[in-house]
Order: sequence, then structure tokens, then C-alpha cells
Amino acid sequence: MPIKFEPKYTLTPRIVNGLLRIEAAKEKVLYLPLNPLILNSLRESARLYTTHYSTMIEGNRMRLDEIDVILKHEGHFPGREREEHEIRGYYAALTQVEKWAATGTPVSEKMIQSLHALVMGDGKSKVKPTSYRDGQNVIRDARTRAIVYLPPEAKDVKDLMGAMASWINTNRELPCALRAAITHYQFATIHPYYDGNGRTARLLTTLILHLGGYDLKGLYSLEEYYARNLGAYYEAIADITQWVEYFVEGMAVAFENVLKRMADTPGAQDQSPLLRQLDPRQRKALQLFQEFDSITSHQIGELFGFKPRTSAALCATWVKNGFLEVVDASNKGRKYSLSKQYRGLIASNDF
Repeated sequence: MPIKFEPKYTLTPRIVNGLLRIEAAKEKVLYLPLNPLILNSLRESARLYTTHYSTMIEGNRMRLDEIDVILKHEGHFPGREREEHEIRGYYAALTQVEKWAATGTPVSEKMIQSLHALVMGDGKSKVKPTSYRDGQNVIRDARTRAIVYLPPEAKDVKDLMGAMASWINTNRELPCALRAAITHYQFATIHPYYDGNGRTARLLTTLILHLGGYDLKGLYSLEEYYARNLGAYYEAIADITQWVEYFVEGMAVAFENVLKRMADTPGAQDQSPLLRQLDPRQRKALQLFQEFDSITSHQIGELFGFKPRTSAALCATWVKNGFLEVVDASNKGRKYSLSKQYRGLIASNDF
């Protein structure tokens, strides 16, 4: 009989309050017109912080400046090859997560196995999906070596992972933060691999959040919150309701910190009156016009992960409100350019 994942947790006042804080911060960040140069710099800093803190949780002692050297291929640290492998692997996996999110690729078991392979792959971009463990693993106290947790038997792992993947894709009516939190909890509970479970769980969480529209321009790092509250991280993961409370609080703090960082960074917000008239999707679509004079609705669909009909409808709306102009009206090859008033934004790189 197939296994069905049905998580049992309590929706506490603390969780509800955290969800409200997340939505409030997300809405504010979404409509901030940000300077592109500063935005790219902050986004790359967030990637470095995420890589640093997620590997630090597992015992990696690389500093941020050392991680920067490794990822830029500017040097090595003799005797610390294992830590370097972890850094390169995590960063490659994070890069792939962003690609999957950009194309709207749904979560699947094969994706999760590929994600783990990237984590363990020393920076390789092409990897073979990792099979689940074929034996029992044991979680021990690092100091006393006493057994802390005994995960499910290997024979049950595939069914449990399949049930989890199915749950992720069939419970989209749940707030995205809850889906991500519960997935992280269940992945840690199953512990499907001998090594790399924590890093893979955190990356899978990131993917679910990004697919759900909670990427926040790539400017936050939940891993930093975990690392700064590591005792609470391990304590909370033992109980699903306690973990969801911890996770939601961490998301709220991370999102609110983005707002603080924007306020404290000189020149972060772009004050162009023309740019401020555009909604977040239109501002993102401007990126396409840095490469192309004209685009298709298919390109818009790839950018946002939309189906063809949704992309075509969005382009039609943008033509109607004056953001785009039709330059090729043929049904199969219809192309759009920016309307004249917005072309200056591309020329000045002012978005």
C-alpha cells in the first residue's frame, strides 16, 4: 500500500503572526525600485552568505573571504580540500536551484536526487542523480557519540521520499512558508542519504520558496538565521510544530532584514520616476531588452515560468497599457519591443 505523507502540526498564534510579517515585508520589497548595480552586488553577497552559513552549520570553517577566493578560482587552501569541495558543491547546487526556479520546474524525486548530487559534486554542473542510501544511518551526538536519532530503514526511504514529493506538489493551497518548513522537517526526518542531508534540505527549502514567489530578489539568507540560532535550529527540528514556528520566525526576520539593508545602503533605491511607474514583472522584463531589441511571448513565459496562454495575455495587457509595442503582428512570430518612453531606461541602464 502506497505511503501517504500527512503532517500533523498546530497552527499557533506565533506561526500566524510570522506569516503576516513575511507577507508585509515581501510586499514592501517587491515594489522597491532598486538600483541594478547595487542589486546585483547585494544578490551575490547573499549567495556567499548562504553558502558560508549553510556549510558552517555542518562544521565547515571557511571564512567569507576564503570562500570568495575559492569561488573565483583565485587560490586554494592546502589541507582543507574537503571544505573547499563543500563550498564549490553548495554554490553549484544553489546556482541550479535559481535556474529551476526561473523556469518554474516542479519539484520531483529526480530533481531532489540531482540536487544532492550537485551538493556532493565539488562544483560540477553536470551530475548523475544520487541514489538513496542502501543501509541504515545513525545520527549521533558529536561529543558523547550517543545515538540521537535513528532514521527510517533504507527499504522505506524511496516510498517516503515519493510521498513527500507528491505532498509538495498537491498542497499548493498552503502558504508557501508552511510548505517549505514542513518539507525541510520531513526531509530531515527521512534522512535519505548518508551525508549531505542538511545542505540538501536547506536548498530544497530555498527552491520551494523561490518557486512560490518568495525569492525576494535573491537578497536574503535563511541560512544566516539558522547559523546564528544554531542551538534552536537543532532543538526545533525534533518537533514539527516547534520547527514550523522557528522556520516562519526565521523567514520573517530575514525578510525584514532585507528592508533594513535597503534603507541603510546609500543609492540602493532607484528614484527614477519612470521606473517607479512599473510593476515588479515589468521591471524584470526589462532585463530581456538588454539583450534583444524585440522579444516574443515565449521569452516572457520562460522568464516567469508561465504557460503560453498566460504569457500571451500578459503581453497583450502590456501593449494595451503602453509598456510594449507590437513590431511583428504575425500570429506565429509575433514580436514586441519596448514602447518609446521606456527605451531610455535600457540605454541608461537605469533599472
